[in-house]
Amino acid sequence: MKKNIAILAGALALISFFFTSCGEKKSNTVKLGVVGAMYEEIWKPAKEALKAEGIDLQVVLFTDYSTPNTALANNDIDLNAFQHRIFLEADSASRGYNLKIIGNTFIIPLNLYSTKVKSVAELKEGAVVAIPDDVTNGGRALKVLQAAGLVTLNENAGFNPRINDVLTSKVQIKELKANTIPSALPDVDAAIINGNYALSFGIKTESAIFADTSLTEKNYWNLIAANAESLKDSAKVELFRKVVAAFQTAETEKIFNENYGGYFIKVGWDEDELSARLSETGELPESRRDVDGG
Repeated sequence: MKKNIAILAGALALISFFFTSCGEKKSNTVKLGVVGAMYEEIWKPAKEALKAEGIDLQVVLFTDYSTPNTALANNDIDLNAFQHRIFLEADSASRGYNLKIIGNTFIIPLNLYSTKVKSVAELKEGAVVAIPDDVTNGGRALKVLQAAGLVTLNENAGFNPRINDVLTSKVQIKELKANTIPSALPDVDAAIINGNYALSFGIKTESAIFADTSLTEKNYWNLIAANAESLKDSAKVELFRKVVAAFQTAETEKIFNENYGGYFIKVGWDEDELSARLSETGELPESRRDVDGG
């Protein structure tokens, strides 16, 4: 009798395990590294959409710009989304990382603002204009000033011109730390201000006296990056493809427009960066090769 009860109990346990296992939806986890709490809001629609597909997108917050790439290179996270191409390439080269772009997110404009004049034409000869002092944003700022007709640059200056590449200038250029420029705006005649800092100080994009002209320059586009080794895993590749698709939606763009006043502009959403990277490494699945003509 006891033997029969034991057999029955074992059978019931096995049946229970079988139905429980079949009823459970497999959850896949993707850890995404970002810098700044605002990214949690920006990625919220994607997180919710992925949850419906059984994918747990975990947004991992970092407090500096060097750690997310280190974490990605060490496989502590699966993806990161906090940087543009110039930063990724420079950081990867200096640290020996092999990180790849798998998707585009947005570009943040670098506009010219003033509390003293309402147009570029009103800036007088010798007016003081502040720009960021770092190489990337400083070079981009100089190109904005050239587009505004305030300076001319040496045509051999390269992608990131410096102050010594200025050939002629209507204004006096003052280099300042990017994060200090919004508070210094009343003390100068005009200033090129990084979008994230302008946003923090409540400066509206429509108040710019000259808008950034480099929005189509891919090197300034922000991106989603993955460790190159991960792209050899077909299961991860499909997960990553879903993450990119979940971000590049009308719901995300709505947050850009309604919550961030035009400081986040979608770019490159029509470009399949992931398939491009797979093609470069020969890892593109056969089904994708047929679609992409590879």
